[in-house]
Amino acid sequence: MKKYLYILPALAVLAACSNKPKDKKAQLADLQKKQAEINAQVAKLQAEVGGNDSTKTTEVGVVDVKSGAFTNYVQIQGKIDAQDNVTAYPQSPGTITGIFTKVGQHVSKGQTLVQLDNSVLRQNIAQSEAQVALNQQLFSRQKALWDQKIGTEVQFLQAQTNLQASKKALSGLREQAAMYRIVSPINGTVDQMDLKLGQVAQPGQTGIRIVNADVLKVKADVPESYSGSVATGNKVNVVVPDANDSLTTNITFAAKAIDPTSRSFAVEVKLPQRKTLRPNMTAILKIADYSKTNAITVPVKAIQRSEEGDYVYVNANGTAKRTAIKAGVTYGGVTEILSGLKAGDQIVTEGAADIEDGDKIKASKSAI
Repeated sequence: MKKYLYILPALAVLAACSNKPKDKKAQLADLQKKQAEINAQVAKLQAEVGGNDSTKTTEVGVVDVKSGAFTNYVQIQGKIDAQDNVTAYPQSPGTITGIFTKVGQHVSKGQTLVQLDNSVLRQNIAQSEAQVALNQQLFSRQKALWDQKIGTEVQFLQAQTNLQASKKALSGLREQAAMYRIVSPINGTVDQMDLKLGQVAQPGQTGIRIVNADVLKVKADVPESYSGSVATGNKVNVVVPDANDSLTTNITFAAKAIDPTSRSFAVEVKLPQRKTLRPNMTAILKIADYSKTNAITVPVKAIQRSEEGDYVYVNANGTAKRTAIKAGVTYGGVTEILSGLKAGDQIVTEGAADIEDGDKIKASKSAI
């Protein structure tokens, strides 16, 4: 019994030693080890699910979808030209004997600007005029006799024929004489002329440029791809940068034929009279080739693209909802939406690349 009495206190001491708390440093090391293992597991799970956190909220910018007018414009560079811009030439070669105009002078249609030497023709005309006068007298006398039944019908007809022939000869000489001058074909202003007395003028080479700057137009070539949407009557905004001027009007002419070389067709736009506009100025035509009064439009930056098609994120009560759309024409940073959205929807424009379908979002209005 004594032997067991000695053993029991020893066991008690050993039991007390085994229940003594661990060292704090050892406990800290154990916890840190466990924390590292948990962090590694969390990181692994985040990588597998894409790092999404269903409780995370992303701040985004949104705009309200509205229905309104939408117009698409085709921008083409053209040139201002005068409606009447011609060069007057003589019809026959000759030496210049008179100049009756100068650069900058206003001239009228049919006005003689330059006279060429036609002295030989004038002599022929004088001779022909005398012949006409003689034939006129002979015909008058023969007619008086014929009215009295005196003479023969042949004599009357011969006198009549001679008179008509001489008049035609005189008319032909006068037409030839008119070819020895330069005449203005339009009302306008002499824009360019470099002629001198005694100079020999040649048809198609020596002429006077006349411009009617009161009636101007813009001429431009439109690519073939717009042949189905650009036509006479389309609305067009005309911008003249050098004159710091602009106006809105309509296309007055659109060619039907396509130029085989440039693969384009010509258009013209008549301009109102303005002191700031001059021929050969550069003009920018913004032609309205598509217009809709109740179109659904969104900023281009709101549209996301994928292999499945275009889509946007709609704010559905604080949750990003991926919505497929069908986009139409884009102009001026705005795209028409043909299907997928309606007026009143609120779409994400800022931060759309940072969210996915089902993400929680905090929306604030952003500028379009």
